[in-house]
Amino acid sequence: MTLVIGLTGGIASGKSTVSHMIKEKGIRVIDADVIAKEVVALGKPALHKIVQTFGEEVLLPNGELNRQQLGTIIFSDDEKRQQLNAIVHPEVRKEMLKQRDEGIDQQDTFVVLDIPLLFESQLESLVDRIIVVYTTPELQLSRLMSRNGFSEEDALKRIRAQQSLEEKCKKADRVIENTKDLAYTKKQLQNILNEWEHTDE
Repeated sequence: MTLVIGLTGGIASGKSTVSHMIKEKGIRVIDADVIAKEVVALGKPALHKIVQTFGEEVLLPNGELNRQQLGTIIFSDDEKRQQLNAIVHPEVRKEMLKQRDEGIDQQDTFVVLDIPLLFESQLESLVDRIIVVYTTPELQLSRLMSRNGFSEEDALKRIRAQQSLEEKCKKADRVIENTKDLAYTKKQLQNILNEWEHTDE
């Protein structure tokens, strides 16, 4: 029996770090962000729909999507963000399910769906268990500002566009606290995988 795990967190909470640790263990990780980039690539139907909705100004000179420009538009306008999600999410979900089912067919012990907006997009039904990667609001803000070079205002806009980490933790089966060093984070992950590998629920 394959256990399908949903991995989520908040922007700059350390989810990608945990995702990388899981991949290093040879576990299949299906990354929603990677798939989201693939479905809006040049020539894909979703890119055409985005241009129809948001206009040519969201394109780079080479015809590819200008993510920064699109990000600026959608993070200051809830309605536009929902329009974008309505275009991209169905395509992402379709591809994720295809890859998830491949893992189940091959009888993997675990298949991990790495989905930043797992709760916001109401995708809990795609997984059996959920891990939330948590960090403190202070760490989240400072990491995001230093990582992306955002002002405090821009960083807070992006954090507030998601459900709070506290809310996500309440809905999780397990929480990994990414508040200390990598060894501390890795140990928590290993404990969860050890526990879940030996449950036959």
